[in-house]
Amino acid sequence: MSRKQAREGAMKLLYQMESNDDFSDNEMRVFLENFPFDEKEEKYIIESINTIKENLEDIDSHIKQNLESWSIHRLAKVDLAALRISIYEILYRKDIPTEVSINEAIEIVKKYSNNDSFKFINGVLGGFVKNINEKK
Repeated sequence: MSRKQAREGAMKLLYQMESNDDFSDNEMRVFLENFPFDEKEEKYIIESINTIKENLEDIDSHIKQNLESWSIHRLAKVDLAALRISIYEILYRKDIPTEVSINEAIEIVKKYSNNDSFKFINGVLGGFVKNINEKK
C-alpha cells in the first residue's frame, strides 16, 4: 500500500467534490470505480473522505482561523483539499505523525498546485499545529 498514492487519491476526490459541489456517496463511488487503487488505499480514501465530510465545518473552521487576510473561498481547490486532508490526519489519525501529515500536504501541492503554494500550506498548517498545541 502506498499511503502517498492514497492521499493523492483523496485529494483528487475532494477536489472533484468541491468543484462539483457534490459530496455524495455516489460521487465517491464513481470516482473509485474509475481510478485503480488497492484495497488498503481505497480504505484510506473512504475513511478519510467520510471523516472529512462528517467534520467539514470543524476542519474548515481550523483552516479559516489560520488564514491571514484570505478567505477560504479564495483558496485554490487543490490547496484546500490538501489542507483538509492534513488537518483530518492531525486531528483524527493518531497513527500518522503530525510532521508526516504536513510534509505530505506540502508534497501534494508542490506536485499539483502552483509554485508558491507549498509555502502558504506550510504556514497555515504551522499556525494550526501551534494553536492546537497551545490548547493542550
